[in-house]
Amino acid sequence: MTDPEDLVERVDEGELRLHELEDHADHDTAATARRLLLERETDTDLEAVGDYAFPAEAAEPNIENMIGAAQVPMGVVGPVPVAGGAADGDYYLPLATTEGALLASVNRGLTVIRAAGGADARVTKNGMTRAPVFQVDGVAEAAETVEWVEDNVDALAEAAESTTSHGELIDVEPYVVGDSVYLRFAYDTKDAMGMNMATIATGEACELVEAETPASLVALSGNLCSDKKPAAVNAVEGRGRSVTADVVIPGDLLEDRLHTTAEGIVEANTRKNLIGSAKAGSLGFNAHAANVVGAAFLATGQDEAQVVEGANAITSMDTRERDDGTTDLYASVSLASLEVGTVGGGTKLPTQAEALEVLGLRGGGDPAGSNADALAEIIAVGALAGELSLLAALSSRHLASAHEDLGR
Repeated sequence: MTDPEDLVERVDEGELRLHELEDHADHDTAATARRLLLERETDTDLEAVGDYAFPAEAAEPNIENMIGAAQVPMGVVGPVPVAGGAADGDYYLPLATTEGALLASVNRGLTVIRAAGGADARVTKNGMTRAPVFQVDGVAEAAETVEWVEDNVDALAEAAESTTSHGELIDVEPYVVGDSVYLRFAYDTKDAMGMNMATIATGEACELVEAETPASLVALSGNLCSDKKPAAVNAVEGRGRSVTADVVIPGDLLEDRLHTTAEGIVEANTRKNLIGSAKAGSLGFNAHAANVVGAAFLATGQDEAQVVEGANAITSMDTRERDDGTTDLYASVSLASLEVGTVGGGTKLPTQAEALEVLGLRGGGDPAGSNADALAEIIAVGALAGELSLLAALSSRHLASAHEDLGR
């Protein structure tokens, strides 16, 4: 076995670079050598970073220059009662976070949703996007390019799908800005989040566009996709999975469990999530959907940077009058661009794979895409529980005292 100290010495002497260590030792030894080097150069102790439970080789597709692992506490909420298009039943949802009181709050909302008979959830749209940008001489060539694209979607699909055994091209939407032509490709990537799949497939389709039109490719991503950035196009058109969860909470249950009323929660939602968000120029009209999305992403191996799009959600609250004069609460959350998968990427890491096992959603579904749909629906119900709990705490003026009681 190679001595980590020997690797460090060879790096110090300029014989090796940090990213080359796996060429001369196994992955765990290479990670140990990097830790030793960092400890000496920064005068730190990386004992906790180096105390990880999976073989470093398992992380090779996910990280470069590995030194160890960042360990985030993981808890569980639930059972999450879901009647969905793909999810059906009670699910425990693993959440990884450093924010105290978050899981307690989500569990409080789930208790009320469960007592109300559970929540409905549906994926209403699906399409991972990649939008290359092309240069043309002017609007005449732009129009010529757009016309060809619209007449040849089948040919573009054949080219794109030649790169994947799973992905399917759904649509190509053209946009023209001066001498720039953007083509927003949308794919059904089944149970994969599918960003890499969409990128590779679009690259192949772009070669056909260049061969058949005056357009010249400038960049495979022209930011109209739009990936990992706040963008109105994702709020309107969706990206990944668009999913909505809703529930009707009886008024007496609100008063008994959440110590508030339907009218109180509706007013808090209107003034905070709708008017306040509009005044702030927010693209998300919700209380804290990103909390549940981010924690679920870390736990289940999703791309954490795509929490930006996952926070692109609208929370709706309305009163429902019963014949007996009592008032119930209609509560919903609609996430326009939730980008999740159950295969590929970080879902293959051991701890994240175990979290998906808890959900019963590890790997590909039958039919293809059903596991990722189910994950989206469960996360949406979790986010709904978080919205309900926080709005109730605000309308009953219990938010600060709740954090104080939990010592957070």
